[in-house]
Amino acid sequence: MMVENKIAIQDEYPDDFAWCYGCGRLNEAGYHLRTYWNGNQTETVYHPKEEHIAIPGFVYGGLIGALVDCHGTGSAALALHRKNGFEPGSGEVPPRFVTGSLHVDFLKPTPQKMQLKAIGNVEEIHPKKWKVTTEVYAGSTLCAKGEVIAVVMPASFTNK
Repeated sequence: MMVENKIAIQDEYPDDFAWCYGCGRLNEAGYHLRTYWNGNQTETVYHPKEEHIAIPGFVYGGLIGALVDCHGTGSAALALHRKNGFEPGSGEVPPRFVTGSLHVDFLKPTPQKMQLKAIGNVEEIHPKKWKVTTEVYAGSTLCAKGEVIAVVMPASFTNK
């Protein structure tokens, strides 16, 4: 399935909150991770660059952690947005989440020159707290599993 033509939840974040190094569309130096629905699961696809190296031929683990992190908060935003009756592209501003906790298990070395795909499952554990479990694949190889507890962004984050 080609997900690149869909509107990602990160595309809908207001400019004040679109600067994350992992998923911020306005951060020129960032990864620009984008998260979509794929059925009842969420999906983020990323092509590692040469500079995302750990050792020759393999991706730096910090990139995998960032992928799980931003995929988790984006997935929670998708889920709450849907629960509120909206989808990306509806014109409604989606909720914004921050990371309450992040856990990543590295299962196999992640090859450098392959597309990575994060697939997530979302569970509401509180109206302001969501759990997202994520599997990261390079091709058909499961390279990492992670869990994010995503929390609705506190109002204090909007104070300048």
